[in-house]
Amino acid sequence: MGALDEGHFNEELQNGVELDCLDLGFEDQPETVAIEDAVKVLLQGLGEDINREGLKKTPLRVAKALREGTKGYKQKAKDIVQSALFPEVGLDDAVGHAGGAGGLVIVRDLDLFSYCESCLLPFQVKCQIGYVPSGQRVVGLSKLSRVADVFAKRLQDPQRLADEICSALHNGIKPAGVAVILQCSHMQFPNVESLFLDSSRQGLVKALVHSGSGVFENNFADVWDDFLSLLKFRGINVDKTRMKDSKQQCWCPSQYSSSAEVTGPAVPGMVTAVTSILSSLGEDPSREELVRTPSRFVKWLMNFQNANLEMKLNAFACGRMDPLKQNGEVSLHKQIYTVLNISFWSQCEHHLLPFHGVVHIGYYSAEEITPASKSLLQSMVHFYGFKLQVQERLTRQIAETASSLLGGDVMVVVEANHNCMISRGIEKFGSSTATIAVLGLFSSDPAARAKFLQNIPSPASGGS
Repeated sequence: MGALDEGHFNEELQNGVELDCLDLGFEDQPETVAIEDAVKVLLQGLGEDINREGLKKTPLRVAKALREGTKGYKQKAKDIVQSALFPEVGLDDAVGHAGGAGGLVIVRDLDLFSYCESCLLPFQVKCQIGYVPSGQRVVGLSKLSRVADVFAKRLQDPQRLADEICSALHNGIKPAGVAVILQCSHMQFPNVESLFLDSSRQGLVKALVHSGSGVFENNFADVWDDFLSLLKFRGINVDKTRMKDSKQQCWCPSQYSSSAEVTGPAVPGMVTAVTSILSSLGEDPSREELVRTPSRFVKWLMNFQNANLEMKLNAFACGRMDPLKQNGEVSLHKQIYTVLNISFWSQCEHHLLPFHGVVHIGYYSAEEITPASKSLLQSMVHFYGFKLQVQERLTRQIAETASSLLGGDVMVVVEANHNCMISRGIEKFGSSTATIAVLGLFSSDPAARAKFLQNIPSPASGGS
């Protein structure tokens, strides 16, 4: 790299620009190569061509994402804390300068991302940390976030994550006490059969866990009231009565799904491939909590195997709706109808990370479709969702098939949350993606497009 290029590179790093080349250090390492080989086995087990466009670099992208998402195994929280301890006169054994209680310090709303150790799918965490300084020691506030991230960047369970953050801060800062509250959100664990039977199934599984040390060790201590009140002051409501029951034995949706094992000629090799991925990440696959993880992940992944497209499209064609015709005549009195908030789940073919959201379909017709026809649209959405996808292609496929069912004049909007936007070092929490496809009259009539878009409810309204 020349002097000018290097200067530009360093300037972009200082400005916080995220560059793909930051991950290049992973590429030639044996662990990365081993994960790439395992991902190729998984893709072939799904019936995919690993050399097709869109998948050629998927093994490397998945390997880098997994290694980025589990880099906490190679980091030490103790080193982070020790480098940022500062003396503060007046804080001694939790007694303040004027004889009162030492001042509680809280850092709120830390967004974290982790991988579930039970199923290897990602989950999101909203983290609240408080501590009571002691011994004339305070810690740089950013270090609380960094310590939390060290443990989040490992295969985790919510309660263990809270306990590890709490213990590391207590041992590193040596305060009068530490409190940690985690609000965790895990995506559902649907499969093709369950969603075709219950199309309304959507949302997230949530868990509230906490951990306390020192003065926070007793869940009913007054200092907890101070902590929770300061959270509530900023709109973070945690019910203290729930805290005593928050240590859940299991929370991952995969543990509540059908116990039937996934089968097929490719499955044993796929399970072995996931086991090798765990080893490459620095984990022990024989650890009790990880023994069934490979089979659970493969069971999830097999939902997205390459299906027989022609057979399914023929089934859709048999159910073709033709609401534009009445008594054999094409109606001239058409209006816009909508089918909104059809939930879907899919798997990004670039990173093998899930994305999910809702589909909105608008169409010109002389009459509204029947409930049976709406069910057909829901089945169509699920069919295209349950395969390795990119959102742009998913939107187009839904629009083209819906057009054949509804008479040609169709507009489709897909809104989705992508886990690849909160992993891989990007961590843009709360972001979402919208894509649009228009056919027929919608493509030439801006007023029609605007009218349909106005019918889409905001997330807060919960319209259907």
